[in-house]
Amino acid sequence: MIIVPAIDIIDNKVVRLTKGKYDSVKNYTLDPLDIAKELEDNNITHLHIVDLDGAKNQKIMNIKTLEKISNNTNLIIDFGGGVKSEQSLKDAFNAGASRITCGSIAVKNPELVLDWLENYGSEKLILGADCKNNKIATTGWLEVSELDVEDFINRYLDKGFKRVICTDISKDGMMEGPSFKLYNSLISNCNSNLELVASGGVSSSSDIVNLYENRLHSVIVGKAYLEGKISIKELGRLQESVKC
Repeated sequence: MIIVPAIDIIDNKVVRLTKGKYDSVKNYTLDPLDIAKELEDNNITHLHIVDLDGAKNQKIMNIKTLEKISNNTNLIIDFGGGVKSEQSLKDAFNAGASRITCGSIAVKNPELVLDWLENYGSEKLILGADCKNNKIATTGWLEVSELDVEDFINRYLDKGFKRVICTDISKDGMMEGPSFKLYNSLISNCNSNLELVASGGVSSSSDIVNLYENRLHSVIVGKAYLEGKISIKELGRLQESVKC
C-alpha cells in the first residue's frame, strides 16, 4: 500500500477543512515545500496536492506551489483542483504533476475526461469519487449530485480508469477513522481493475494498518500528520512496513 500525505492549499498556504466546509478552514504556519522535503526525507514517495481555491473557482489558482515542490523534490505528485480544460491539464503536467485527479470534471464533462484518458492513459489520471451519503459531490464539495458512488466508479472503470480516490466527506478532517464500510463495499462490488485510494478520517497508525489489511491500494493522510497525531517519521516507518 502507498501512503500519500496530502497538502491542501488556499492562497499558496497549507490549510485543512472539516467535512469540506470552506468556513471551517484552519491555517497552518507551515511552508508547503518544507513539508514536502521532510516527507521525502522520511521515505515518503508520493504527495497529494489539492488546490482548494481552484476547486471552488473552477480554475487552477495555486500552480506556483505545485511548481515549487516539483522543482525541489522527487516526489510523485497527484494534483487536483481546478483542472477543467485541456489547457489547465497541460499546465498542471508542465508544472510538475505526475498524475491529475479528475473529480468534478468527470461528473460535468465526461466526454472530455474520456478524451484525456485516451490521450494520456490511466497511469496519468485518477478518478476523484468524493461522496456524501453515497452520492457524488462536486465543486469543492459544495454541490451534491444524485449519482451513486458505486455506479459512478464502475462506469469509469469500464472505460479504462484504474485508480480512484474516494473520500467520504462526513469523515474528512474529523480524525474519527476511515469509512471502512464504504471501502469494503466498493472493493467487493466494483470492477476488479479498481485501485482504491482511501481518503478522510485517518487518525492513527492503526487506521493505516487496517486499511492495508482491507486491501486498499493507497491511503491519503492529511490532518492527522499536520496536527501530530501521526508523526512524519512514523509515516515513513509505516510506509516501509506496508509496502506491497
